[in-house]
Amino acid sequence: MTATEDVASALPVAAFTDAMSRLVSGLAVVTTRQAGGQPCGLLVSSICSYSVAPPSVLVVLDHASRCRDPLARCAEFGVHVLGSDEERTARTFASRGADKFAGVGWEWDGAVPRLCAAPIYLRCTAKAVFDHGDHTVLIGEVTRTAVAEAEPLVCYRRQFDWGLRRNGVRHP
Repeated sequence: MTATEDVASALPVAAFTDAMSRLVSGLAVVTTRQAGGQPCGLLVSSICSYSVAPPSVLVVLDHASRCRDPLARCAEFGVHVLGSDEERTARTFASRGADKFAGVGWEWDGAVPRLCAAPIYLRCTAKAVFDHGDHTVLIGEVTRTAVAEAEPLVCYRRQFDWGLRRNGVRHP
């Protein structure tokens, strides 16, 4: 065992997750088509711009998610950055419910399930997938975008309804 591994294995999980919960992050739903043809999707908070040439995003998937395997094997996927009025959608896709798409407005964009209300939609071609620890990293090259004006839904300290502050005023 190296000194780095020794330190990492000694780090209490609760302390690490508490520290990371204090990092404000946007929330997105990542979707794809399963092998049987049905849509699948999950909520992620670990997402970022990865490259501008070519335009790419990096998404992190928990191994315990039921959508992890379809996303790790997909050719295409969608990233839907949620707006501040989409807390219900976030909670639906964070759940382990059987049909997360029931009651949510969506349509097929080719082989990618697209959530109609999301203010930011990125259709991606999967370019790289690798595992690290208990998560999978998925890198996608963006092939289509749709952007509408909206305040983002952000997560802070495990709360989806945290508001942004402008000029000292909290905005829900």
